[in-house]
Amino acid sequence: MKVAAAQFATTNDVAANLIKCVSIVAEAAKKQPDLIVLPEFCNHNSWYDNAEHCYQVSVDLEGEFLAAIAQAAQQAGAYVVINCTVRRPDNKVTGTSLLYSPTGELLAQADKQVLIGHENDFLQRATQPGPIVDTPFGKLALYACMDGVINETPRCLALRGAQLLCNSLNSFAIDEGNLHIPVRAAENKVFVIAANKVGPLIPEVMLEPVSAAINIPVQFLSGAGDSQIVAPDGTVLAIAGHSEEIIYADIDLSQATDKNRPDGTDVFADRRIDLYQPLVQDPVTQKLPSFTGADSVIAAAASVTGSGALAIASAVAAVESLQADKARLICLPELCAVSTDMSVGEAAETSAALVKELQKVLLADTYIATTIIDTEQGARHLAVLISQQGILYQQGQVHRSQRHSGLTQANSFKVCHTAHGKVAVLCEDDAIYPESFRLLALQGVEIVLVPLALQELWLVSTGLVERAAENRINLIAADRHCANNLICSLQQDFTLMTQWQTRQFDGLLSAPDIVRQPDSALLIATIHPRAAANKVCSHRTDLLANRPWQFMQPVVSPSHPEGTRT
Repeated sequence: MKVAAAQFATTNDVAANLIKCVSIVAEAAKKQPDLIVLPEFCNHNSWYDNAEHCYQVSVDLEGEFLAAIAQAAQQAGAYVVINCTVRRPDNKVTGTSLLYSPTGELLAQADKQVLIGHENDFLQRATQPGPIVDTPFGKLALYACMDGVINETPRCLALRGAQLLCNSLNSFAIDEGNLHIPVRAAENKVFVIAANKVGPLIPEVMLEPVSAAINIPVQFLSGAGDSQIVAPDGTVLAIAGHSEEIIYADIDLSQATDKNRPDGTDVFADRRIDLYQPLVQDPVTQKLPSFTGADSVIAAAASVTGSGALAIASAVAAVESLQADKARLICLPELCAVSTDMSVGEAAETSAALVKELQKVLLADTYIATTIIDTEQGARHLAVLISQQGILYQQGQVHRSQRHSGLTQANSFKVCHTAHGKVAVLCEDDAIYPESFRLLALQGVEIVLVPLALQELWLVSTGLVERAAENRINLIAADRHCANNLICSLQQDFTLMTQWQTRQFDGLLSAPDIVRQPDSALLIATIHPRAAANKVCSHRTDLLANRPWQFMQPVVSPSHPEGTRT
């Protein structure tokens, strides 16, 4: 199928916005796409004087505005996705994505599940999950903007069988385009079409006073653009710039049925639904975690090459060098001293030798993360934290993987209390699952170290950065290839519309500071464990407490396709 994402500006003039939307659909139709996705809040900018004004400028499902969109879809001979504020009973309003068929029929509506900022003051959250829609091309689903800044809504749609996710945005955040949009495709192995706004997101006459009131520079009060079409492996097939534009791509939705990693692991079938129950519980009933992290600590990632004694010597030298530069949390690659041709017994002996040699050079407040093979309680792949005393903490691999198929899986996620804060270490085969990090975040983890033997590039380009962002967790990852080493340090100033002390707003909604150094085996940066205590992205928008837990039954259920309409 050929798909299109339309990027444009809207105003506070509902009639003018309708004319714009109809003309955009007609323009996109010239290249005969099968599906056209429009941005969020197409009827009116998301700026209201009061609740009555919001209701007044919203649209009726059977009203003139959406009737014209239905007609435009029919004339284009294409499916059309549009998002508007929609009037509901009792003077309530929802932010709703709507799917029209090539015959002009309204096939689906999906209300926004996660509201951000002042949307909480005017819009009603979804009361049910959006549908999965069967089409001749495959299964489609809809979500909007903030729904995709955290993982739950797109995750559940994909688990229910959606092969193509249509995301309508109204966002000034530059991390939408380089992070939140593409990661939802790669982590679920589905296609994503995202259409964002350009131009002012509030009335132009109010740009200066609003900028002063909410501490956001004027240039960041406009839509960020970066609309895009993303393949299931995270490849961006088409991307818009920062002005009005329509982008296109030819896609085959059958590609989204393959959920296998390069080693053959099925990332949907091998989920640990038995462990995910806390994710479907009301946050109000869950005990809030405490946070004990230091204000700052120097962290590092080190690439180690070779195996056996050579790799051990390399690891020891790297640790000594990094400690001299005051690094106190150091991540080494997965099984950094083990080669693939070693037997399980040889791998366990080599792992024990690595731990013993690292112990000898560690300072009292230094901790090293890697993974080892252990055979004391059956053959296990363990993520470990090593101190002067030896193995301080071990986290067994939780999710089954083909490359470690003969090893025993662990049945819980653990946290380690250190001098620098609450720490966890994850095997790569657990880090690919968003649920792993959510469970750690609910335990108050402030720092996660991930030893890698990287299989898929998306994990370091967007995946781990997203885990740090959507959970507000500092993250250090190390691979044998230094280009894949990564440190995510949380911004100390975070909540929008509050007074910031250490930086001015730079267009990032939730992304951390990202540190990479592709040409160096040693990567070092300061992280801020204590900053993990603040999960509030904006007014009434907590990244954990406001997740759409009510609709997350698919996360704790075996995945199976479903559909609603053909």
